[in-house]
Amino acid sequence: MYQNRWIILGILGCLLIAAGSYFWATGMMDSLYAFRSPLHDHPPAPGEAVGAPLTRRVVFVLIDALRDDTSHKKDVMPFLNQLREQGAWATMHSRTPSYSEPGYTVLMTGAWPDISDGPAMNLDYADIPTWTQDNLFSAAHRAGLRTAVSGYNWFEKLIPQDAVDDSFYTPGEDKAADIDVVNAALPWLKADALSLSKGGQDQFVLIHIDQVDYAGHHEGGPQSPNWDAAATRADDLLKQIVSALDLKQDTVIIVSDHGQIDRGGHGGQDPIVLLEPFVMAGAGVKPGQYPDIQMADVATTTATLLGLNIPASSEGIVRTEMLNLTAEQQTNISKALLAQKSQLLKDYEKAIQSTAKEPIELDTVGSYISAMDEAKLNRLNSERIPRFILAIIVALIPFGILIWKRSKTIAWLLSGAILYVALFNFGYAFIAGRTYSLSSVNSASDIILFTATTAASSLVVAWIAIFLTQRWFKSAPRKAAEKVLAFTFITLYLLSLPILWSFALNGALVTWTLPDMASMFMGFLSTLQALIVAAVGLILTGATALIAKINQRR
Repeated sequence: MYQNRWIILGILGCLLIAAGSYFWATGMMDSLYAFRSPLHDHPPAPGEAVGAPLTRRVVFVLIDALRDDTSHKKDVMPFLNQLREQGAWATMHSRTPSYSEPGYTVLMTGAWPDISDGPAMNLDYADIPTWTQDNLFSAAHRAGLRTAVSGYNWFEKLIPQDAVDDSFYTPGEDKAADIDVVNAALPWLKADALSLSKGGQDQFVLIHIDQVDYAGHHEGGPQSPNWDAAATRADDLLKQIVSALDLKQDTVIIVSDHGQIDRGGHGGQDPIVLLEPFVMAGAGVKPGQYPDIQMADVATTTATLLGLNIPASSEGIVRTEMLNLTAEQQTNISKALLAQKSQLLKDYEKAIQSTAKEPIELDTVGSYISAMDEAKLNRLNSERIPRFILAIIVALIPFGILIWKRSKTIAWLLSGAILYVALFNFGYAFIAGRTYSLSSVNSASDIILFTATTAASSLVVAWIAIFLTQRWFKSAPRKAAEKVLAFTFITLYLLSLPILWSFALNGALVTWTLPDMASMFMGFLSTLQALIVAAVGLILTGATALIAKINQRR
């Protein structure tokens, strides 16, 4: 028994690591899905309206997943590019998580995903929460405007339905569903001038076109001809929508919620999924090409067009340079923005129990946003410092043992562990063409199955390489088993480094704010690998001991 103590301890260690990896990985993702804003229970109160409306109505067309580069292809989307030439346009930047439900929420509230209180991940219909923060629909209804939405049925759960007058929701995502969506919306748009002037028709209309996203997920991704074909059909539907408007009196806004990577998919920090088109044409708009804007700016600018209050949780600004405004209107907008950002800062600092320590001159909209960022960073740093200390200690202990025990055998085992890491990442990035982000996660079963098969095969190949090179089959069974366990633990040590980095930056679970998505994904991927390596390492330990025993008998 005493002679086998290292094997017994190694087996127990592998079992504990496998179990711990499973619970940590599932806990990490469960906490991300369950995340709610620190403003959830105490949303900022809406302020005063910015002034008179600049337009008779706003029709907001959301073309799901439309990449900015696709939107510029004149042969693919000729009508959208025609609108660009007669309206205001810019490239729009979003933030992670780059999923639809967080994107929809940012577009309608002006708040980024960490405080908007919308879902951080795409939730199933039954689990989608209704927006708790002020939004364009609620603001429009308070102002006495009629509102309408036609689109995917997620909006039925997200938007407070007491703020919607006309609606059509569909569970479909393809071209047939989009035709139904537009056909349902067209009667709302073809209202005569008299009824509109009396407020008898909808003055804020959201129309959601989904087939580009469908083509990206189910028809080959943006590199497939199906993608451009879907974008062209969406462009044709856009033409139908705008043809029902009078752009001398009405305003149309065309945006997307995210892009997609070339292989199809979104959700992560990949640059291409965080760039979207922004086109605005019609009444109140000053045509031209403008510098890049932020997605959070869309809700504030839309509210200004309609003469509403700035959404109370908005972190965006009004793109006044794109609007036809008098000096008085400019002044009123600036005052409204300063008042809104001041209240938001107070509520946010109270919610996270942290303030900006350095004195900041709070006299501009940017200064209030900077104060919010500093308050958040101050709390993060107070939590990160002890986590970094713990992570460094945990990382240095095995490293010190490897240096202390350094030998030719240890060098070979370390080489095998490095070979595993190289093989896994070669299979992940080069053979499968996946990105190191949530954009490459099609589903929970997809990432688990892929990681399991790739990690297991990579570990077996690395094991075979060391097994043959070091002639473990000629060792005594116990010694051979000990060496395989050592190889397994050294591999687990290498995998622990990105896990520790993610832990230091983000914590063990998602709590009061969203994590850094790049480091969290690497930690999550390494945790999944650790589960597989620990389990397969036990199998290889038994296989090695058995082979050595058979060879010994021979």
